[in-house]
Amino acid sequence: MTYILRTHQLTKTYNGEAVVSGVDMNIKYGEIYGFLGPNGAGKTTIMKMITNLVQPSGGEIEVFGEKVHDTSYEVLKRMGSIIEYPVFFEKLTARKNLELHCEYMGYYDKQAITETLALVNLVNVENKPVKDFSLGMKQRLGLARAVITKPEILILDEPVNGLDPVGMHELRDLFMKLSRQYGITLLISSHNLSEIEQIADTIGVIRKGKLIKEAPMEEIRNAHTNHIELVVKDYPKAAFVLENKLNVRNFRVREDKNIINIYDDFSQNDIIQSMIQNQVTIESIVHKKQPLEDYFLQLIGGDGPNAEFN
Repeated sequence: MTYILRTHQLTKTYNGEAVVSGVDMNIKYGEIYGFLGPNGAGKTTIMKMITNLVQPSGGEIEVFGEKVHDTSYEVLKRMGSIIEYPVFFEKLTARKNLELHCEYMGYYDKQAITETLALVNLVNVENKPVKDFSLGMKQRLGLARAVITKPEILILDEPVNGLDPVGMHELRDLFMKLSRQYGITLLISSHNLSEIEQIADTIGVIRKGKLIKEAPMEEIRNAHTNHIELVVKDYPKAAFVLENKLNVRNFRVREDKNIINIYDDFSQNDIIQSMIQNQVTIESIVHKKQPLEDYFLQLIGGDGPNAEFN
């Protein structure tokens, strides 16, 4: 079996409005799947449906080759998750919180608590009340709770939110370790492109509830990193020429610098010739390597604050 988790036409509506629409996801065994999208795109809703916290309005979810229903308890036992912000019994210690979780899950390996706390770098604090933990420590404790029962798939919703660069680096290394050394499949949602880019094997990009791209990370790097940078003074006219004379569809105008980035596979000579024929003065035209962030901004189709990867 190639896929550990798949969705087919997964849909969720609230008050007649679709917040998730016809999503087909395909996550392979052992990989890190980076689920990218701006805030409000539908990432958390999809994760809640996968973990049976929210019932779909339509479509199907398949995990371990079985369709997930509201009574799929055995399937859920094989999954670990952090959805939104991890919540604990604040007055209890880290160890006691994990003991209660293991009891609830029917998992009785007491040695696993010590081992898991060490795994997430929470040593010498197991008897400390959680109310005294920093945000980063709580995030790591949430991860410990998610992995302590040795799940086969780990679903993490914005796990590095609010962490400083050191904390983000530590968790990134831990995710790689869980995947490469322990063989756990990870589905990680984020709007932080730079973090996901460093660890993901596959990415899925969601916009306004629809999955608009799913591909191996290496394929994205190879296929979408080169572009032509065209610098002109009259960029509205140049854009008109590109769209109406050359039939270029995939380009982005950076008005602040009079730059047009052309992502379609076009010859520089053809562009130069067309600009000259239409009296557009070219200041420079060069092949450049496209930052992945530009590519993803282009995918989600917006420049507003809610459409940006940070």
